[in-house]
This record gives sequence, structure tokens and C-alpha cells, in this order.
Amino acid sequence: MNLAPADLPKKDGGRFDLAIAIGILAATNQIPKDALPDFEFAGELALSGKLRAIKGALPFALATKQAARSLILPQHNAAEAALVKDTKIIPANHLIDVVDHFTRFKPIEPYTINHENFTSTYEADLSEVKGQFQAKRALEIAASGRHGLLMNGPPGTGKSMLAHRLPTILPNMSDEEALQTAAIHSISGKKFRAKTWRVRPFRAPHHTSSSVALVGGSSPPKPGEISLAHNGVLFLDELPEFPRKVLEVLREPLESQSVIISRAAFQTEFPANFQLIAAMNPCPCGHLGSQQKKCTCSIQRIQQYQNKLSGPLMDRIDLHIKVPSLPKGTLSTLSTVTTENSETVRKRVLKTREIQINRQNTLNALLSNKQIEQHCKLTAKDQETLENAIEKLQLSARSYHRILKVARTIADLDASPDIKTQHLMETLSYR
Repeated sequence: MNLAPADLPKKDGGRFDLAIAIGILAATNQIPKDALPDFEFAGELALSGKLRAIKGALPFALATKQAARSLILPQHNAAEAALVKDTKIIPANHLIDVVDHFTRFKPIEPYTINHENFTSTYEADLSEVKGQFQAKRALEIAASGRHGLLMNGPPGTGKSMLAHRLPTILPNMSDEEALQTAAIHSISGKKFRAKTWRVRPFRAPHHTSSSVALVGGSSPPKPGEISLAHNGVLFLDELPEFPRKVLEVLREPLESQSVIISRAAFQTEFPANFQLIAAMNPCPCGHLGSQQKKCTCSIQRIQQYQNKLSGPLMDRIDLHIKVPSLPKGTLSTLSTVTTENSETVRKRVLKTREIQINRQNTLNALLSNKQIEQHCKLTAKDQETLENAIEKLQLSARSYHRILKVARTIADLDASPDIKTQHLMETLSYR
């Protein structure tokens, strides 16, 4: 047996078993050879001949479609591979089943699914968050323009609740986005769930995660959390508790929407087009500025805590908001108040994104500098206001461009063709 290319040192996994067995059977004239060029084979064989599931079935199916062939693979992987439309998937439980298929003794029926049955449904809803109207507004702006968001506030104010409900107000994934995300999860060996494959991923790694766990690594390279969050949300709770060197690896992927993992024998690029949502306490004890509890942290300890976040990383997060504690009695008062649900907010987000796509064919968070000059123009008075704010707040040129992008999104939410003073002032309040 020859597994080309010969210079590739590691050919791991059991997915070659079925192809090798078919090659032997064809070479010994136990099955006809004529039909084999029209097929691809993937599967692990037990000693009994039973076919075992493999990882990466979805990328196999995508490559098979590009080659205009049919794919024979284990029955357990059929539902995943069948997500690729217009691809003939032949599922088998045993090597004998494959032999019977080629000898015409018992042909296997192709596996089919109804793609219309898959919808994006979420158990959580934005209406469950009581109060925090400014935070909800910021969440809607973030969803509308795909902006990063940092929430700062004491424990128990609803930061995590808000973050978990961001996917519920985002547009449903397109077929292409869903396939991209499902393919990454497939090669990672994650258990495939057909009912939720159209749901946007929401990844919330613990603050003890390493940089390799976050961006990917190992040998051969495997995708990390930022790639598993592709086309979805990456939520980093307790942001300052992450090691600084772990957070710094996010800087490049936030700009390029991809990550390149290089090792001595491998170099792999994984997509990482995720939306970053982060939450943090204002101090180590969490009660700085709280009206309910007194902060017990020293000034030096507070500064050390907040300095764990570098300026370049903070620059790359578009919206910074305070999520304060609710006054006493607010929750019981708000329990009788009807608040907007996720579906209502999602409709506004969809309408706002449609405006952006029609105008510039991309979302505002992804605008280039040239597109910013074209679509984010300010009046002379507002331009002076912005430049004064940049100087006073000591913000970088990157922050300047991100302020313009957020202002453009707020204007789009108002269906305004121009960025007005109130749009700029609201944007500056989030800095």
C-alpha cells in the first residue's frame, strides 16, 4: 500500500481503512474496478468488518462534491455528510454492505435529508433580562454592526445573561456559513447534532484556558476556541482573570478573521470570524462603585487588576459599557413590565444589516479605511468634536476608526443616510 504523498510523515486516524480494504478487494478481483473512480471512501474498520464513525465527515463531503463523485462512509456519519447539498452519500454499516453494493447483490440507497427542516431556535430570550436598558441598546448596536462589546460591572448585574442572548438577536446563518462552522466542528471531533447545526456557535472558554486552547495548536494543528466560534460569538467572562499572554493572541485574529498555526512539519490556516463579547468586574472584589456593597480593594490592587488588559486589546473592542447594579425593588417592579423579545430586536438588526450590505457589501465592523472615508463622513463641527474627544481620552488612530464605524451603525439603526451629532455623541459615550 502506498499512501501518497510520501513526504508527509503523519497520516493519522483510521479513516483510510475502508479505502485500503476496497483497494485490496478490487486488486484481487473480488469487486469490479470500473465503478471505483466515481467514488470516494472514508471509514474505520473493526476486525469484524464493521464500519466505525470518523471525524471530519463534512469536509470529506465538501471535497467529494467538488470532485463530482459519490461518498461511501459509515452510517453514523451519514446525517452530517448529507448536509452538503447535491452530493450522493452512500451509508454502510459493514464492509460486506459495500461489497454487496458494488456486486449489485444488494445496492445501498443514498442517504437524503430535508434541509428545510433545520431552523435556528434558542431556549433563551432577551425579554428575560430585566432592566439594563442601556446594555440592551449596546447589545443591539453590537449585533447590528458585528462590533465587539466589553461589559463592566459588579457581579450579578446580568452581564453573562446579556452575552448568552446575543445569538438570539443575530440573523440566522446562511447555508454557506453553517457549512463552514459545521466543518470546523467536524474536524475537531465534536459530536454532531443535526437539529442544531444552523444555530450560531456560542463559545465561552474558562479563564484558565491556555493560548493553545484559545487559538489552536497541537501537531498536527487543531482549531481552538476562536475557530470553533467562527460565524458566532466568543464570550470571555472575567476578562482580567485570563493570563495576559493568552489575551494578546487574540489581537491578530480580531483584525484578520483567521489564524495561522505553524509547527515544524505543518502550517495550517483556520477561519476565525467571530464576534468578541467580554465581561469584567470593576475591581478584584467586584464592588467598586456599587451602592449595595463597599469595595474592599486598595487603589494599587485595583490598578493592577485593570492593567492586566493591554491598550492594543482594548482598542480592538468597539463598545465599552457599564452594567450597574439595579436599585432595590427594581426587579419586583420590572416583573410586571413587558420588555422586547429577541424576535423583535432581531428584525431591527436584520433591517440594519441589510442597509449595510446594500451600501458597501459588508458589515460596518469590517469596513476598510478607504470605505470609512467614503461612508462615515462627519460635518466639520462633528469632526472637531471627535478630534477633541480623541485627544482628551488619549485614544489611538485605531479607536478613531472604530468610533466612526459604530457611529455609522447607530445611524443605520435610525435609517439615517448621514452620521448626525446624536449618533456621534452616543458612540463616544461607549468609550
